[in-house]
Amino acid sequence: MDFDFSDEQRMLKESIEQLINDRYGFEQRKKYLKEPAGFSRELWDQYAEMGLLGLPFEERHGGVGGGPVETMIVMEAFGRGLVLEPYLATVVMCGGLVNLGGNEAQRNAILPKIADGSLMLAFAHSEAQSRYDLADVAALAKRDADGWLLSGEKSFVAHGNCADQFIVSARIAGERNARDGIGLFLVNAKAPGVTRTSYETQDARRAARLNLDGVKVNSNDAIGDPGKALPLIERIADHTLAAVAAEAVGAMSAAHEATLEYLRTRKQFGAAIGSFQVLQHRAVDILVALEQARSMAFYATMMAGEPDPAQRSKAISAATIQIRKSGRFIGQQVVQLHGGIGMTLEYKIGHYFKRLTSMESLLGDTDHHLAALARAGGLIAAGA
Repeated sequence: MDFDFSDEQRMLKESIEQLINDRYGFEQRKKYLKEPAGFSRELWDQYAEMGLLGLPFEERHGGVGGGPVETMIVMEAFGRGLVLEPYLATVVMCGGLVNLGGNEAQRNAILPKIADGSLMLAFAHSEAQSRYDLADVAALAKRDADGWLLSGEKSFVAHGNCADQFIVSARIAGERNARDGIGLFLVNAKAPGVTRTSYETQDARRAARLNLDGVKVNSNDAIGDPGKALPLIERIADHTLAAVAAEAVGAMSAAHEATLEYLRTRKQFGAAIGSFQVLQHRAVDILVALEQARSMAFYATMMAGEPDPAQRSKAISAATIQIRKSGRFIGQQVVQLHGGIGMTLEYKIGHYFKRLTSMESLLGDTDHHLAALARAGGLIAAGA
């Protein structure tokens, strides 16, 4: 199988890496964190100018017709820079929901605005009781004369603090964790009955709790077939995990490089600590874990477009397991090799560890995906 990038993909990789190198130094990032939204609006506009915000969408919707490989390239570069902008929430998750589940009118109305940077969205799905069960939805959607009334609470909405609109999941029928009966609805952040409470996450990003109190939405604001949204949610969850796998590899790679530089320059007993054999062995262990993660991130990217949901889910879970294990191991090792300075917020290595740790619980932790893979019979069937 050919793993080489095309000329266009190489150009994308070079341009985004150059932008991150120029505009996302550690001190610059600290300034972006202090901005009202917790990220740089100026850089968001620059992503739009470069075509990054329309990367997965067709040209007729303001995009450039990219696929999972292009998303992987961008997310890996963003992982290296610990990028704060809501690319994952707006483009990958909500853009994906509209692109794959919306009707043509919704695509025409929403995707060009995502692509030009004028519209930010957030996916409001997670609830306090649901943990990692995507089918566990207690928020309710009741039929109204010409639409729906939404009520309920969403506990973790990534980048919900700055979203102009939300895509909200709500139950139309069935028990709380039934697979059927879930709908997706576009909700304006300023609609009557919408209350959001912003907060900072462990990795210094922003999120929000969303309360819906009889929020009225029109019938044409439903995405896809009301009551049949779970397969779409699961598909976008797999796409998201593939993108996060690439981001994690970027973060691990940058943390590894920073650690090697530290080992070369930090001196103890009159010699660079990188000359000590035991630390060299640990650096090699980090590299092995990184390459294991990289190979599985490639696999996740290849399988993100798999039409068979069972095969896609198994592959994504398998990749996620290795990514999470490598991320935890590398995060712990690089902090330990830096010593006390690795625990401080004034040095970048701790920020990489925080981000890698936060990724561990996104759409299911390692144990969750390991159990899911076991229930599915493993990645490779017995006797194959």
